Formats: sequence, C-alpha cells, structure tokens
Amino acid sequence: MASALSNGGSNSSLIVSFGEMLIDFVPTVSGVSLAEAPGFLKAPGGAPANVAIAVARLGGKAAFVGKLGDDEFGHMLAGILKQNGVIGDGINFDKGARTALAFVTLRADGEREFMFYRNPSADMLLKPEELNLELIRSAKVFHYGSISLIVEPCRSAHLKAMEAAKDAGALLSYDPNLRLPLWPSPEEAREQIMSIWDKAEVIKVSDVELEFITGSDKIDDADAMSLWHPNLKLLLVTLGEKGCRYYTKDFHGSVEAFHVKTVDTTGAGDSFVGALLCKLVDDRSILEDEARLREVLKFANACGAITTTKKGAIPALPTEQDALNLINASK
Repeated sequence: MASALSNGGSNSSLIVSFGEMLIDFVPTVSGVSLAEAPGFLKAPGGAPANVAIAVARLGGKAAFVGKLGDDEFGHMLAGILKQNGVIGDGINFDKGARTALAFVTLRADGEREFMFYRNPSADMLLKPEELNLELIRSAKVFHYGSISLIVEPCRSAHLKAMEAAKDAGALLSYDPNLRLPLWPSPEEAREQIMSIWDKAEVIKVSDVELEFITGSDKIDDADAMSLWHPNLKLLLVTLGEKGCRYYTKDFHGSVEAFHVKTVDTTGAGDSFVGALLCKLVDDRSILEDEARLREVLKFANACGAITTTKKGAIPALPTEQDALNLINASK
C-alpha cells in the first residue's frame, strides 16, 4: 500500500477515520425481518470505514485505522478500502479473531434492525501498541465513533489515538453512532459515549441519538445546547428527511434536506460526515462563517440524500459531481 506521505496531494489534508470495519449481511428482499429473509448479500460497512470511503469518493484524502480478521473477509475489506483510494497503512490483521459481521434488515418502513457477530471480533482487539502513530499524527482531521469504546484493549487504543491526533493539531470529529445491541446496557452506552464528549470539536448526532443522550423526548435547541462544551466548535443534529440543525457558539439554524426516493438509509450519516469533513479539512474558518457553513451543510445533505437511493452504504456513496447535480436539479 502507498504510504501516507506518498499517496497524492499534500499530506496536510489527510482525514483519518478510526474504528470498526465489518460486513453487513443484508437480506435479498426488502421489508422482512432477519428470520424471514430467504438469503443475504454481503455489504461492507462500519461507520468509520464508510466515512473514509465517502471522503475518498469526494476527492479527499482519507486513511483508515482499525483491525480486521486475518481471514477472507478481512482481506476483502482491506481490498475495498484500497480500491476506493483509502490509505491502508493503519490496518492491522488479527490471526486469532474473525472480522466482525452484522446481519442488518430493512423493515418495511425503511428502518434497520441489527444482529451482530462479535465474540470478540478483530476490531475489538486493536491494542494501543499496534497503532500507526505516524499516520495518526499526520491527520488534519481525526474522526471516530463510540463502538471502539465498548471493550478493552480497543478502548485504550482509541483514547491513545485520539490524544496523539489532538497533540499533533488535528481537528477531532465524533459521530457516536449508537448501536445499543452492542453495549452491555443503555446506561453503560450513555456513560461511555459521554466519557469522551468534551474532547471533540465537531460532533454529529442523529435525532434518535440526541433523545437517547439527553433522555428527553423532544428535539429542540435547548436539548441540543445542553450538550455544548467549551471545546466544541460545531454540533450537528441530523433529522433524516427533515435535514439537519447546526449549532456553534455564535449562531444556529437548520438546513433542509433534499427529497429523493429512499431505498436504504444505511450510510447516509457517514456520507454526510465525509462531505462535511472534506470541506472543513483545509478551511476551518467555515466554522465561524454561517453563510459558508450553510453551503457546506447543503452539500453534505445532498451527499446523505444520494446515499439513501441505493442499497448498501459504500456502493451508494456519491462523487462531488453527483452531489452538485442534485443541488442544481433542485434549484
């Protein structure tokens, strides 16, 4: 694999995603429960890996840091990252554990139901000493979720990577990406998600995650701002087909969604995040300029919308031209 330093473009614009990559097994028919599914198709997934590929697809410079099983599926996933132009210098393989699997079904209403096979899976076994710190320190943006906080040794690896990136001047981006079935309890999930909350400078939560974290059943500005902390530069709440809300210390507002024919919502949030990070990586001043931030969020909403029009996250991630076409078509 090309080293981080030689892989095109200036090294200063590197976006590093940290965490899990796995295989989603998706029923061959939509709108059925896992038990009713007649068969399954394998779809590569894992939110941090999706974000890395989203960035690369949009022409940005992305690397992925995580651990895969030293098995057919693990090597397949590493190959998919490489095919999509994601730097793989941060990937480790575990000889003793399998690549994580998730069975995901789209119910008739388009929402998802998950069943995970991780006992333990390779991604959970990434050790702090296995981290490629040179790659992490060369990141201008360091992006992560919360699934890597669930168990040791991955949790310690996550904390070490985050600290190394921060010390080297990276912007820290956090999408908790709540998957309750993976946590021992909802209380533990909430506590661990919040344990690193005040470190991140950009945080994206979905409406459902906001309700879970605040314990409130309404989604309003007061609830969102209850999650504000002094290091935060931008808090985003994604609202599905209702677009997104944004909060900074000086201004807040909402940006409407694009209306498309939704087939599968998988990866829409990751596509949104990838698009946002692509635009912020070289120009953090966007975070202080509401008009420019709104333009970026419109672009991110377009990327998220396009991702819902096809099955599976990675095949559906758009190019910049795809997003611009949708924006122009809806003017």
